[in-house]
Order: sequence, then C-alpha cells, then structure tokens
Amino acid sequence: MGLNVLIVDDSIAIRMILARALHKTNLPVDRVFEAGDGCAALEILKTETINVILSDINMPKMDGMQLLAELKSNDQWTQVPVLMISTESSQTKVMEALRLGAKGFIRKPFEPDQIQDKLASFL
Repeated sequence: MGLNVLIVDDSIAIRMILARALHKTNLPVDRVFEAGDGCAALEILKTETINVILSDINMPKMDGMQLLAELKSNDQWTQVPVLMISTESSQTKVMEALRLGAKGFIRKPFEPDQIQDKLASFL
C-alpha cells in the first residue's frame, strides 16, 4: 500500500512541481492531495487518510506554523509527519517549525532527491 501525501502551498506551480518530484522518487506514493493553505489542508485531513504532509510556511488564511500547531493539538493528526518546504530563510522560523513538530525542512528551490532523502529518513 502506498503513501497518501498532502501538499500544502499557496502556489499552484509549486504544488505541481512537488507532485512531480514525489513521483520521481523511489517512495511508494499512492495518492497526492493538494491544499492552498492550512485551512484547506485541515478539511482534507478530516476526510482522507494522509501519511505525510509537505507544507510551505508562508501562506494566507492559515500558514504552515499555524497548521503545525493545529496538527499538534489534535490527537488524530499528531503522528502525521510534516516536512516543511519553504523559501523562509529565518533560522528562528525553522527552529520554531521543528519545535512545533516538523520532521524536517528543505529550502526552495529543491531537487527531487532532497525530498526523497528527507522523507526516507523519517518514513
């Protein structure tokens, strides 16, 4: 059985690039879901079984940090690993994301093998 992955980013282009990158990895990806912000991601999480989340930090409505806090506060979602993928360069933000439960961080732009390596380290 493959992985169900949720990509959360306000850029449609980045979501497409991430989806293609996932399919280029050796990871057993089954389905890829997409959300434009944290609010939309939570709606998907309510109805779908998600095995891993790839999330941006800076988004409208609900950003990646707020999403991490929501995931951490809900017993149903605390075990879903989150990989942050962002242009964010602030070390403080990166450390905060890790403190909130993110399993890793990749800076944009990225290579598909970076995603594979990070995901493989905690899946």
